[in-house]
Amino acid sequence: MALGAYGIKRPADVSPIDVEIIYQYQPNRDKTQLFQLGRLDPTAVLAPYVHNANTALGTTATPGVEILGGFYSLTLPSSIFATKGIYTLMIRPVEIRTKIIDCGILAALPNVKGLVFDLNQVDQKFRNRFTPMNLVGYRIEYLNNNGSKIPNFYRIVTSNFYCEPVPTNLTQTNQVSPRYVYTDNPSNLIFCTLSPTAAPTNQPNAIPFIGQPTQGTIITNTFFNPISLEIEMVDQDFDTLAIALYGNQTKSIDDGIYTIYDLSGANNIYKQYNLFEIRDEFDKQLFEVRQDRGTQIDFSKDFNTIINQ
Repeated sequence: MALGAYGIKRPADVSPIDVEIIYQYQPNRDKTQLFQLGRLDPTAVLAPYVHNANTALGTTATPGVEILGGFYSLTLPSSIFATKGIYTLMIRPVEIRTKIIDCGILAALPNVKGLVFDLNQVDQKFRNRFTPMNLVGYRIEYLNNNGSKIPNFYRIVTSNFYCEPVPTNLTQTNQVSPRYVYTDNPSNLIFCTLSPTAAPTNQPNAIPFIGQPTQGTIITNTFFNPISLEIEMVDQDFDTLAIALYGNQTKSIDDGIYTIYDLSGANNIYKQYNLFEIRDEFDKQLFEVRQDRGTQIDFSKDFNTIINQ
């Protein structure tokens, strides 16, 4: 019998509002504490590409409408990335931080356990994620009392619906425990079932931990894997080095001005230097000097004017 091969990865078509971009800057690669952390607005610097007439050719994709999965344009603002040094970007799913209201069960299905969240305690810009069945596949991580995250521990949301509490009498009449029922009407409470929540058959009492009331949580989507990018800002790149190696150059004999021109075809002046010698009192040559003229450019050394004389 033949076994089929199934892929497990797909190009991401995530919206920028579901992305978080954090950057770290340090001036060099030496071990130093002189680094800084910051955050970029993903809606301002990240944009998806859409299919055009060429990429949609031979497919059913609609040009200008359907997102070309996996391709995104990342714009680095010059106000942040203008300083020479090393920048490390972390692009990861956005984190939604909130607290557990209750670890409850359904009144009609006592074996179904889950977490209850109050939408009033969720950031306004993330509340639309908490509509019924929109959290399926999201990951929930847990915080300790001191605010640190419990390492390498998470649960996956398998369903979420609006709910409301109903009182249920226990064996003793003076004890009342809240239970929850689903409701089709929009509610401030959301009931999330998780995986795993059931004990293994070989150990029925080993109920998996899913959290406790008032415990802080981090809820993130699983639309894509976090990626890290390293960007190094330098004074020179391959293009500017090519100008010094392959660009047209002139040297003025009378005043010793050495001029380098760019590769644009227009022979614009890219850099100028003063070339001169230093001699002692006996006219013995001691040094040959090349001094950067900086912004004091002599535009009379135009390349096209010089060669057409």
